[in-house]
Amino acid sequence: MTQPFVQGQPLGLTLGLTLGDPNGLGPELVSRVFRHGLPMSLAGTSVLIIGPEQALVHHQHASGGSVFWHRLSNLDRLPEQVKVQPSNVQLYTPPELDSFQMQPGEATIAGGLAAGLALETACSLLQSGHVQALTTCPLNKATLQRAGFDFAGHTEFLAAKAGLGPNDVCMHFWGPRLRVSLATTHPPLRTVPGLITTELILRKLELTMAAMHAQNLRGPVAVCGLNPHAGEDGRIGDEDQRVIAPAVLQAAARGWNVVGPLAADTVFHRAAQGDFSAVLAMYHDQGLTAFKLLHFHDGVQITLGLPYVRTSPDHGTGYDLVGQGKASAQSLRNALDMAIALTLR
Repeated sequence: MTQPFVQGQPLGLTLGLTLGDPNGLGPELVSRVFRHGLPMSLAGTSVLIIGPEQALVHHQHASGGSVFWHRLSNLDRLPEQVKVQPSNVQLYTPPELDSFQMQPGEATIAGGLAAGLALETACSLLQSGHVQALTTCPLNKATLQRAGFDFAGHTEFLAAKAGLGPNDVCMHFWGPRLRVSLATTHPPLRTVPGLITTELILRKLELTMAAMHAQNLRGPVAVCGLNPHAGEDGRIGDEDQRVIAPAVLQAAARGWNVVGPLAADTVFHRAAQGDFSAVLAMYHDQGLTAFKLLHFHDGVQITLGLPYVRTSPDHGTGYDLVGQGKASAQSLRNALDMAIALTLR
């Protein structure tokens, strides 16, 4: 593949950035982050924004800003187009979204369709090698599905497009004080106990350990119990003794630095104090409640196990905040920086 250049200098990589649901916070936060051009932390990188141009125009007009991107007409000659443009920030709008009508702050099927089409485009670019990493802005899972994309969210969508099963990848959340991986992603709570297997825990631990080592974090990974008090020796459910403890023993036998199962009501406090490099939680809210309490404004989601780096802010579409300028852009900034750092590592 021809390497993209800016002002005669070879770029380190091209980072894809999907706008997510255009009616949500994504386009507003992108406009704020890139208002004055490429942030210094992304120097030497080309950013390709994917989504309806109308969404960025809307927020730039509202803030009095000017266009900071160069629109690409097609993707057939992407490397050459990026090479000759003076701006490091490009934008591609899938043709189906040329007539997209903004409804800021509203959950619409059109918004779900826009998010899904942008994500499909990004996956094609990643598979072709034209884009080497991906950061995604938030989408609405319900409208994504109503628009015809039968996925529970970004994680499942990206795994399927990469030819991977749901257990081949891991939702991981990074913050300066706390790192959390999830054994399961978005299932109903009543189904979680049946999904937790020794093999599943070992796979999620393997991905989490690799991610910690990539960041030079060598402390133990704590495995959270499923039941209150980690089952209290089988008196409160048997999953902790029957499924989770054997997984921890097998992981330790492989030489992995892991401990558990530990009670959820104390393990996150200990991790935030530095006792553990990360925590493997058994289900979504068990891990995310603790994580977002500490890192609601600066946390980053990373999908482990994909053949490329994917990051995103750790918040949702925030329809109630759209257009008010109140939402923090720090999580998006951190997600962009993390995508670059992990790809170049």
